[in-house]
Amino acid sequence: MAANGEKCSSSKIWWITFGLVCGATFLTRFYKVLEPDHVCWDETHFGKMASSYINRTFFFDVHPPLGKMLIALSGKLTGYDGTFHFEKPGSKFDGARYEGMRIFCTTLGALIIPLTFLTIWEMTKNLDSTIIGTLLLLCDVGFLTLNRYILLDPILLFFMSCTIYGVFKVRTLTEEGLPPFSARMLAWQVYLGAALASTISVKFVGLFIVLFAGLRTIADLWNILGDLTKPVSLTVKHLIGRSITLILWPILLYVFFFWIHLTVLSKSGNGDGFYSSGFQARLEGNSLNNASAPRVLAFGATVTLKNHRTGGGYLHSHHHLYPAGAGARQQQITTYTHKDENNRWIVKPYDREEVDGVVLVRSGDLVRLTHAVTGRNLHSHRERAPMTSKFMQVTGYGEDGVGDANDVWKIIVSGGKDGDEIQTVRSKLVFVHYLQACALTTTGKQLPKWGYEQQEVACNPNLRDNNALWNVEDNIFDQLPKMSFEVYASSFLERLIESHAVMLHGNAGLKPKEGEVTSQPWQWPINYRGQFFSANSHRIYLLGNPVVWWGNLAFLAVFFLLFVVNSIREKRAQAFGKPIEGGENRALLNAAGWNFAGWALHYVPFWAMGRVLYFHHYFPALVFSSMLTGILTVYLLQSIKSYLSPELGRTVYQSAIGLVISTTVYSFYLFSPLTYGMSGPMSNEPNSTVSGLRWLDTWEF
Repeated sequence: MAANGEKCSSSKIWWITFGLVCGATFLTRFYKVLEPDHVCWDETHFGKMASSYINRTFFFDVHPPLGKMLIALSGKLTGYDGTFHFEKPGSKFDGARYEGMRIFCTTLGALIIPLTFLTIWEMTKNLDSTIIGTLLLLCDVGFLTLNRYILLDPILLFFMSCTIYGVFKVRTLTEEGLPPFSARMLAWQVYLGAALASTISVKFVGLFIVLFAGLRTIADLWNILGDLTKPVSLTVKHLIGRSITLILWPILLYVFFFWIHLTVLSKSGNGDGFYSSGFQARLEGNSLNNASAPRVLAFGATVTLKNHRTGGGYLHSHHHLYPAGAGARQQQITTYTHKDENNRWIVKPYDREEVDGVVLVRSGDLVRLTHAVTGRNLHSHRERAPMTSKFMQVTGYGEDGVGDANDVWKIIVSGGKDGDEIQTVRSKLVFVHYLQACALTTTGKQLPKWGYEQQEVACNPNLRDNNALWNVEDNIFDQLPKMSFEVYASSFLERLIESHAVMLHGNAGLKPKEGEVTSQPWQWPINYRGQFFSANSHRIYLLGNPVVWWGNLAFLAVFFLLFVVNSIREKRAQAFGKPIEGGENRALLNAAGWNFAGWALHYVPFWAMGRVLYFHHYFPALVFSSMLTGILTVYLLQSIKSYLSPELGRTVYQSAIGLVISTTVYSFYLFSPLTYGMSGPMSNEPNSTVSGLRWLDTWEF
């Protein structure tokens, strides 16, 4: 009876604590959630994309679609009509119904806190470590700021938290000996598979949580296999069940999300040019959709040439010249991913302006390409390319199609033979300069502002350059019969594969915009510099709570030392035949170990990335480091307690827990203006109300 009463009392305390955490979460997350009433930081991007979904207009983005589709759905259901432009940070909403989208993102961000509570409890079954670990996230002003706006981050972190909870719930069920095909086990594994698919469908960094779940699954299967009281067939059954629910099911869901994405975005938009001609033929309103063109190319045709590089643009020119120091002062030639009149070229024989009748262009022919708008010929010479010095410069040269011998190019069908017809869209073409023996290519390098940040075009002496492949897209020539572009249109599977190639290429090539605040991975754990979300009179600054972040950093180091010491101790105990310590402390250290692994998986890979990085990339790792700190705090206090008398130990333990909680809560109160809004002078100016919060000179609020 006494045991039942104690259990009932513990359960009551657990529910009261959980209720208090949920209440505090609601108050802190939704306080001033609609302020400021203007576009903040990356809301300018994801708001635009939500509008595109509502208007069904195709766009290009480097992230998978689920998060943006959910933002669009929340907007649609709450009255947003997709007409607001989200032009730039600071733009007033002026009556646009943004509230539903912001509250939706805030709601998912708020749910992370109770999910963290449930996760730590599932790991440790220790209420004190659960409270501290959850409180650290609850009281981190940076985590709060990131999860209150129309961004992908709250959606990503929500699904990631769902995954972590699912991983340890499945572990618990496995340790309880639940059969692999029982309804309860399968239900939780299906939930976990859906969470995995959803996480990676928001951002590709979701791959890190997939790796984490994979490691935890391998550990579960290894433990089952290592239990000699159970048959090997049980491990095989678990392996089959998890292969279906944690591999096949997430893949199907992931593909389904992309099917919705490609079905909804059915209309031509400003992202068309990043994709192949066949992809564009599926977009309503695109020049290739329900269009027709001659099947083959003839002299005198006006064409556009699309580069086959992933995300490659159209061969393009405009009236502007290369500046001094960037080669000859002749007309610029670039690739451009958007469609306009400056992408059009007229195909002419190399030695005259016109031909009589219809003469087809064939592989091996010598041609001139004259820019339709400016009348300059595509030209190359021995000047160095502006960005890639080992290649030769490509320019526009001449007047009204009259130039010189450096305007002559040999057109070759890749994989074909001399005399083959040039087919619209289908033929992959190489343009070899007749005198310089180099291939027309795009380097993928972005030109400076004088080149309008378009892509460099050059002439490569290596004729095997994979980026030197082009195809004819638009083919305007009235004297040949036309055929429908429907035959070139890509299937769903082809578009799915191409979407990923373009996204991954775009992700790898991300570069900082002028004036943009970027950061390096070493700066993140030490909370070196923040990021302005709103820089107007209502200032919002993304910065971690230094008490939480620096505490987490210290406990990461402490865990590493503890891990080394315990590994040596266990090795020596095995050597001397002594029993290895078990119990609650070992379970806490094991849980801390998994959180350290999760932190490392979500942080260390960024050191190897060549793309531009930002402060907010650290926040998934912060979830793990905060849970680790909560668990390790209790582990250390219990270890200290074991060396003291029961009464003194209890006093020290409770006093330390109280100090940690009160310090964390007070630090949240202290730094909350960074989240809820600051006004008046900056922290480095006289009479600033927040000057006392500027603990580092690099903090710029």
